[in-house]
Amino acid sequence: MPDTILAYDLGTGGNKASLYDIEGRCLAAVFVPYETEYPRAGWHEQRPAAWWDSVVQSTRQLLADEVADADNIACLAISGHSLGCVPLDAAGHLLRRTTPIWSDKRPTAQAARFFERIDPKDWYRLTGNGFPPPHYTVFKIIWYRDHEPEMFRRIHKVIGTKDYVNYRLTGRIATDYSYASGSGVYDLLAWDYSDELLAAAELPRELFPRIAPSTEILGELTPEAARELGLPRTVKVACGGVDNSCMALGARNIDEGRTYASLGSSAWIAVSSNRPLLDETAKPYVFTHVIPDMFASAVAIFSSGTALKWVRDNLCANVAQRARIEGEDPYDAMTALAESSPVGANKLLFNPSLAGGSSLDVSANIRGAFLGLDLGHTQSDVIRATMEGIALNLRLVLDELRRLGDIGGEMVVVGGGSRSRLWRQIFADVLEIDILKTNVGQEAGSLGAAAVAAVAAGLWIDFSRIDQAHQLEDVASPNARNVAIYRELLPVFRQACLDQARLGDMLAGLHL
Repeated sequence: MPDTILAYDLGTGGNKASLYDIEGRCLAAVFVPYETEYPRAGWHEQRPAAWWDSVVQSTRQLLADEVADADNIACLAISGHSLGCVPLDAAGHLLRRTTPIWSDKRPTAQAARFFERIDPKDWYRLTGNGFPPPHYTVFKIIWYRDHEPEMFRRIHKVIGTKDYVNYRLTGRIATDYSYASGSGVYDLLAWDYSDELLAAAELPRELFPRIAPSTEILGELTPEAARELGLPRTVKVACGGVDNSCMALGARNIDEGRTYASLGSSAWIAVSSNRPLLDETAKPYVFTHVIPDMFASAVAIFSSGTALKWVRDNLCANVAQRARIEGEDPYDAMTALAESSPVGANKLLFNPSLAGGSSLDVSANIRGAFLGLDLGHTQSDVIRATMEGIALNLRLVLDELRRLGDIGGEMVVVGGGSRSRLWRQIFADVLEIDILKTNVGQEAGSLGAAAVAAVAAGLWIDFSRIDQAHQLEDVASPNARNVAIYRELLPVFRQACLDQARLGDMLAGLHL
């Protein structure tokens, strides 16, 4: 009986195809990138055909691995990047070569017009959509109607990223609750599209796809899909989920109050709970979980790994060059230097808002800064301050989430930043919580998709088995002495954020 699982992590930069055994162990993985096009300021588009091509190519490459047996693959599921807006006609044909992705923010006028009818606070409380509104699907659809009316009249359905790939796999059009919750017209507590929001948008319900559980089997592969992928037609395709919720599942967020941090280019902390964590000030963005009757609520900072990369390229080029010559990872070399700086980096603070403000900040115009810099500071202090500043910014995130709900005493960290033992200790000391590193690392989204497929196909009884897929590699617990130092620094950092936001507004108003 087939008992291996194929998972796709359809991300912003490319698709990763991964093969898992029934225990949740990753047997092999292949990543195939695709491009984002930027035809105008604020427009971020990708080709749905490129998503499909990357799925085909990554699957073919994966099957070339000697551990992969196509005949032993039972099922598959996709974790897809959110807020997609793919228009199909009644025959299922694409109506646009490229479509806006989650980061596209062109429909500002459409969102403003919508909020003349709906109070934005009421909209947020209903949907949990905490990103800036123009990012959400409904406003992109209205943009289609305003700017491409002939194309709009031909639209039969508007679907998401992974839903398009599912359609190519099975010929079935559907979405799941987690992906639908990012549509901008979804009522979190009703678990359905909102008639009130649809009326305000002047869009028919029929334009949006049927909502199914993430674990619903949409069907088996079509003959064409099976031929292109090199898989048996009998492979079952689960509906899958949005990347945020699949990553939460893959990071063990399966019970009330479980928390994880993703440390990538940006960073966020997410909490799973049986109710959405909503707040009109911090604006956590909430997705319905892929787990029934649960939600994944998160607050993000926009620059984490990108801030450290900026420091590497602009302030530590000598360190990076020397590391590459010696065959060492530049980040490992930077970490070694940071370890020689004391906790608190000799009172040097770093605000990591190099990509502007998130919902956590009082102004989107906030920008990054080193604060307290003097002639005695060293390169080691600069690196450590950068790592600490990102952790302090996430402490502000965690404080907001703690205010809104119960948070457990431990946090799993995933993403590239989880590799650094020093950084994990800094996070433990700053966040005052045990930081857990497991074998999953950067595979949380893929593991979440695999778990959805496993439950859908009956290979797993429920999602509790996800814990067994995690093998604990390290625990960083708060050090009392370090905690005391960071508690002193925290109010200074908080004030610095307010001051930087004010200065950012002043700079934005300059005509230079």
